[in-house]
Amino acid sequence: MLDHVSITVSDLVRAARFYDAVMAALRVPCVNRSEEAIGYGLRNRAGDDGHSYLSIRAARGPVRADRRHWAFRAPDRAAVLAFHAAGLAHGGRDDGPPGLRPHYHPHYYAAFLLDPDGNRVEAVCHHADPGDPT
Repeated sequence: MLDHVSITVSDLVRAARFYDAVMAALRVPCVNRSEEAIGYGLRNRAGDDGHSYLSIRAARGPVRADRRHWAFRAPDRAAVLAFHAAGLAHGGRDDGPPGLRPHYHPHYYAAFLLDPDGNRVEAVCHHADPGDPT
């Protein structure tokens, strides 16, 4: 559904440490870096629209993280674990440890973090654990 999205932050240098770490854990490359923004993922092109792009942008004023939430696809459960650990190690705060959320569906495996500005971010894998017989 989403083609691209921007998250605003109060301190781009501080946010870069966090987002570089969590996006690397999700295997999403950093593709743009300037004094105003950092970009991750791939932008869509004519005839090739299966991508998503994330911009982390320096805010022009105070950041108010008011119930905003972004969920990023994780390729597997190991990436969800890596996302959570990387975020905690780089200035994020726990907002829900890695684990199943069966109230969404039986294989919904996710972790939640607050970035250094309080923006709520999630990594989610919808695939069954390869060792799970269900």
